Amino acid sequence: MFDQQEKARRTLLLSLSLSINLGLLVYFKYSNFFVENINMALAQLGLKQVLWTKLILPIGISFYTFETITYVVDVYRRVHKPLRNFWNYQMYIILFPKLIAGPIIRFHDFADQIYGHTLHETTDNKLRGLYRFFFGLGKKVLIANVMGANADAIFNTLFTDLGTFTLWIGMLSYTFQIYFDFSGYSDMAIGLGMMMGFRFPENFNNPYIATSVTDFWRRWHITLGSWMRNYLYIPLGGNKVKSKLRLYLNLWLVFLASGFWHGAAWGFILWGAYHGFFLVIERIFAGRWLEKAGRFAFLYTFPVVLIGWLFFKLESLGTSLHYLRRMFVWHAGNGHHWAADKEFIFYLSVAAFFSFFTLSRRAGKLQEKLLSPNYTLAMHCTMMILGLFVFILSAGKITGSDFNPFIYFRF
Repeated sequence: MFDQQEKARRTLLLSLSLSINLGLLVYFKYSNFFVENINMALAQLGLKQVLWTKLILPIGISFYTFETITYVVDVYRRVHKPLRNFWNYQMYIILFPKLIAGPIIRFHDFADQIYGHTLHETTDNKLRGLYRFFFGLGKKVLIANVMGANADAIFNTLFTDLGTFTLWIGMLSYTFQIYFDFSGYSDMAIGLGMMMGFRFPENFNNPYIATSVTDFWRRWHITLGSWMRNYLYIPLGGNKVKSKLRLYLNLWLVFLASGFWHGAAWGFILWGAYHGFFLVIERIFAGRWLEKAGRFAFLYTFPVVLIGWLFFKLESLGTSLHYLRRMFVWHAGNGHHWAADKEFIFYLSVAAFFSFFTLSRRAGKLQEKLLSPNYTLAMHCTMMILGLFVFILSAGKITGSDFNPFIYFRF
């Protein structure tokens, strides 16, 4: 495809590759969803339903499908030459740290590393990668798992038995769980890659201090946002379309696709449409107000994002709307109460601190220093001590608990 001079033939090869990759994704991820909805419609009409054996979703199929697409599109666009052989291609697609939950790495950003990663297998990089892995593990095991266990305890209880305050605590717990779960995995992947000489892109940048939903998507799942922008939004016309209506429609379609990418359920679609709605509103008028609010605009963004996670968590539209309605109408509860223990309160405080601490400029500079490639001996010693401490706590937590879900494995 790269050396092919006839554009029609190149386009045909690109179309064939995209059809195969997207066809497999649609078949395994969305067939059950489409058949279920068709059968619901047929049942309403009193017609015979379609017989179907439910498919099992391959772990991480969305992530490596997107990477196979970046490969063929980048080669088609002649952004980078194709890899030299099949095994180099397999290295790019199935490199295990990022295989099942990202970060999503675009081909032209990674291709040259396949041949030159040994140059970066330095002692300094291996140590920094080890620290990153330790802290990512701590995010996942010490914070996300505790938040997730309590969120599940609340969501698995009848909503009518819970008070309004408890319902908000359930959403807050899930909001912190999904962030520390996924960013923890990303940190572990980046750390493992660093130890092997690979440089993976950052996937999170303190998303809960975002000053708008637009800013949130510059900070949350950064590699997915970059993929959507380069391989969907720009081909639709991007910011260069002639009318603002078309611009707003493109934005909304991209986030609708983002929601559907996350899962085959109406809740995910609504979640994408919900975020798309706020992005359009900010483009039309709200963005100017948020700019004036400065850093304090996170007081708008965080609740908006928190409520959006409700559709992501429950997936069923009816259940989500019922839960949302009870969140905004005061109920004391009907005797079946969830009670916070000391462990939950402690880790909730830790989660809140690490979600918002970079609101301070001094804390932001400290984070930049910790992520910089230039470590002094004193920094190495400090990070090793802290990392080992977090690792020992995490190992103890893992051995004492059988609750260890990874939310994004199923996407």
